[in-house]
Amino acid sequence: MGASSAPERDGSGRAGDKVFSGAALAAGILILVVLFAVALFLLVQALPTFGANPADISGGAGFGTYIFPLVIGTLIASAIALVIATPIGIGVALFISHYAARRIANGLGYLIDLLAAIPSVVYGAWGIAFLAPALVPVYDWLATYAGWIPLFAGPASGTGKTMLTAGIVLAVMILPIITSLSREIFLQTPKLHEEAALALGATRWEMIRMSVLPFARAGIISSIMLALGRALGETMAVAMVLSSGGLKASLVQSGNQTIAAEIALNFPEAFGLRLSELIAAGLVLFVITLAVNMIARWIISRHQEFSGANG
Repeated sequence: MGASSAPERDGSGRAGDKVFSGAALAAGILILVVLFAVALFLLVQALPTFGANPADISGGAGFGTYIFPLVIGTLIASAIALVIATPIGIGVALFISHYAARRIANGLGYLIDLLAAIPSVVYGAWGIAFLAPALVPVYDWLATYAGWIPLFAGPASGTGKTMLTAGIVLAVMILPIITSLSREIFLQTPKLHEEAALALGATRWEMIRMSVLPFARAGIISSIMLALGRALGETMAVAMVLSSGGLKASLVQSGNQTIAAEIALNFPEAFGLRLSELIAAGLVLFVITLAVNMIARWIISRHQEFSGANG
């Protein structure tokens, strides 16, 4: 009885493996098909823009002149967000994983995760109603005493709706991504590595620097790049907080714009060539995001062998 049931179990197991393998393969192919379909749609819809008379494009100087300030604004806002959120996110993740008591760590981790559930329009409302007015005195001070630096050149915005405000709002939005992913990676550090470092006389920070951070390097890079993708594509919060205008080097003046916010603000009323312009801008954002992810994979592949995961 037992001998006859074993082949049946083996046969059903092999069938289950084939079904699961086929489903996984189909899911992978579906992702590639959807990605290709999106890229093809954007390219086809954007073709009229690339073949149009430069004088007919917004600004009257061609698509390159139109999209360049938007690309720079997008990169600046995302860079500000990463500069602010990355050290804070990694620091909070280390505190939760290696310093805080378990009760405090669980509660703090839950609160950090809740930040990711807040809709972007709520962040935008918080930025425009509270953060922007609160930062006006700070911008005035920066323009007065640090205005010799081009990034803080005046006159400062009287409303606080600047690129720096947008970057701060984006930093708060991507903070849960960096914190949550880094925390999970830190908790996966082999306990033997940590205990060996402590047994050799290392302090807790030396143990983290020698064991935890090298092991989590690839994961930290992944979390940062994932957060960068969120910052690059954020729409409503930036559109609400940023007072759009021409490209400016100063972060405390009104002006600048991002690709996603430009599309969100103008798409409902767009038609004809203007609609093709916005879709072409979306295509540029798609390419930037794809390039960021490819660079991230390359960086991770270079650092993975040194992460300690293979030891």
